[in-house]
Amino acid sequence: MHETALVKNLIHRVETVCADENAERVVEVAVWLGALCHMSPEHFTDHFRQEAAGTCAEQAHLRIETSDDINHPQAQDVLLQSLELELETEDEAGP
Repeated sequence: MHETALVKNLIHRVETVCADENAERVVEVAVWLGALCHMSPEHFTDHFRQEAAGTCAEQAHLRIETSDDINHPQAQDVLLQSLELELETEDEAGP
């Protein structure tokens, strides 16, 4: 359950950025997995794909960095490092 909440929160933040930037879609999501977040890159990817279905991040490429530092202050977290967005063109954005 903890993993699902972490990924849902991440997807919510990604959708907020998409809306704020008037992006059509997310091309790439770069994340950092803390040593104590209890998710392997494969497990994270499964959760991400499930939660991203139907969102601007549905087709996003994932770039995942993992940490093995259990003493890192954010060792239990999943951190959004960066997003690459595909922005609407002026013609698509409307008047």
